[in-house]
Amino acid sequence: MDITITPSRLSGTVKAIASKSQAHRLLICAAFADGPTELLCSQTNRDMDATADCLNSLGAKILRSDWGYQVTPVGQVPQTAQLHCHDSGSTLRFLLPVAGALGVDTTFFLEGRLPQRPLSPLWEEMERMGCRLSRPTPETIRCQGRLRAGDYYIDGGVSSQFITGLLLAATRMSGISQLHLTGKVESRPYIAMTQEAMAMFGCDSQDYRIAGGASLHSPGRVQVEGDWSNAAFFLAAQALGNDVAVENLNAGSAQGDRAVQQLLPALKEHTIIDASDIPDLVPILAVVAACNKGAKFTGIRRLRLKESDRVASVIAMLTALGGKAEEAEDALTVYGTGLTGGIVDSCNDHRIAMSAAIAATVCKQPVTISGAECVEKSYPQFFEEYRRLGGNYEQYLR
Repeated sequence: MDITITPSRLSGTVKAIASKSQAHRLLICAAFADGPTELLCSQTNRDMDATADCLNSLGAKILRSDWGYQVTPVGQVPQTAQLHCHDSGSTLRFLLPVAGALGVDTTFFLEGRLPQRPLSPLWEEMERMGCRLSRPTPETIRCQGRLRAGDYYIDGGVSSQFITGLLLAATRMSGISQLHLTGKVESRPYIAMTQEAMAMFGCDSQDYRIAGGASLHSPGRVQVEGDWSNAAFFLAAQALGNDVAVENLNAGSAQGDRAVQQLLPALKEHTIIDASDIPDLVPILAVVAACNKGAKFTGIRRLRLKESDRVASVIAMLTALGGKAEEAEDALTVYGTGLTGGIVDSCNDHRIAMSAAIAATVCKQPVTISGAECVEKSYPQFFEEYRRLGGNYEQYLR
């Protein structure tokens, strides 16, 4: 689906959708708790549903309703399972160690750029601790054997998702596991989110030490908090002069992307932003920077490993819209040229598509976004909300 936006200002109030990052974690905890859990989450997306479907394949019973998910925990663990992750990196990286801890002979099916996204050093550590991993095809991964409790060592500079996967898996192992993080740990807030979710289910993971076995206790009902990552698009619209307010956000959240509260005002002047803990904010912050006095983003190495190479796709988006940006080995420089309009390839990346749509509100000429349906990954209602706020666009099926 292609969308062509005629520039117009947005006005109104948006209720932040449920946090995808928190929902993944809560779904997994609930699937292995000691009783049913109601997960209050009125809006879902493709990635959340991928995790729910995979947990069903591992023996849980997760039903979708108008208010969220009804989770009946895993009873009988299957001997074999097929897990369809689609293009959700969180689903794969969280559940690969979990399947290993359960000892299920599991085949994971991957789509999009997911087959190319890194699994090392998680892969090697899982094999050291009892699993046998293989790639029967470029789009599948097979996990056999069983992880044992003990001391795990993982480089924290590749993906915090590896750390989350091992923390969640440790609750399914027999005995005590200790996770040792080496190297520079990036995206620490996402690790804190995992520990917070586990704490909601009564599991202490302080100092990354986890007692396995029946250590997750259902709280009965859990509310998924509002998502700062996706709210950032409409908060950026506000910073660009649109009359938009965003509700349902927890200012004290463990979500790292709540940093957008401080970063947007800082972009009124040229500034340097360390993106190592906030990689998902870079596309929309780059748009705001281009419309102000520019910015330099450092710590961008992991942006190249997202749904698109987000260094390349951000530069391409800004260039297509009349802006200018340049990359170095670990830095992205955005110039404060302003944006005029043009044709943007979403690169099948939801954050590029939504960033381009927000950019359109300050452009002088129309903005066309190709592959705009990719927003279904995290925010299926984005363009509905955009139109409700006064956005003017036409959509075309290719």
